[in-house]
Amino acid sequence: MRFTFLLPLALLATTAAAAPGRDDQLKPVSLQMAAAGQAALDAGKPQDAIDSFEAALASDPRNVAAFAGIAAAYEKLGLPGKAVKYYRDALALNPSDIAALEGQGRALVARGATARAQINLARIKALCKADCGAATRLEGVIAKASAQASVAPVKAKTTKE
Repeated sequence: MRFTFLLPLALLATTAAAAPGRDDQLKPVSLQMAAAGQAALDAGKPQDAIDSFEAALASDPRNVAAFAGIAAAYEKLGLPGKAVKYYRDALALNPSDIAALEGQGRALVARGATARAQINLARIKALCKADCGAATRLEGVIAKASAQASVAPVKAKTTKE
């Protein structure tokens, strides 16, 4: 015997609202903590920003902006590897987040992975049908890294006598 359960329409609407997506579906406290994190980041306090963004994620782990904020804070701290990881987490929730794609591209360039950053650039261009500042900025970062790599002095091998 097979049973079929139908969800009431009200329960179905509640389930849809709990799905990851728009900011208006996140818990208000998570949005407040993410805003505090952004303010700390803007004030040049990346560690305070990380603390606030982590609190935002503790209250709602679907907060894409909080993941991206932690990543940006790690970039400011000079830790691009950690930044890449947190941008990846943000993109797992929203693969079309242009700011996260751009940030991850910057962090990848900082790690020397310009080919991977080019993939992010292509994704941004596919998402932005018109003039896209994120694509322009990431292109500039990639071009600058490529120019620096081409003029970097080659270290001569030294032999011990």
